[in-house]
Amino acid sequence: MPHDFKNFPELTNAQAHFYYFQSPHKQIFEDFSATVVRVHDGDTITVRWQERDFDFPIRFADTAAPELNEDGGHEAQSWLENRILGKEVDIIIDQNKRVEKWGRLLGTVLQGGQDVGHEEIMNGFATTWENRKEGKIEFKLPEI
Repeated sequence: MPHDFKNFPELTNAQAHFYYFQSPHKQIFEDFSATVVRVHDGDTITVRWQERDFDFPIRFADTAAPELNEDGGHEAQSWLENRILGKEVDIIIDQNKRVEKWGRLLGTVLQGGQDVGHEEIMNGFATTWENRKEGKIEFKLPEI
């Protein structure tokens, strides 16, 4: 059965054994730098990378932000836009957790040497992935 590279450009580690040489674009297995061209929500961005001829999503590893239809969702998205939209970021790839279940590349996003997902958690706009099921993310405006 052929792989749908248009809708699912990233191959999981298991899929890479079968489809790696059929991939029309470079598969990502190592850390890289790219420019943020869109912020979907509080834990997913789209980046532009010189090694590919299309923009693609990155899901923040180990970070869970509210969905846009939940309390705090738009605030998390806005914070992230203000923090990294249009900026160069470093994406750190974990070889064992490269692609999540929806086919997005997972990565730790660094900007200016800072872990942006960790900053988002510390500022109250997200929680850790492990704590996501402990109820809703309690949204609070940061104190200034």
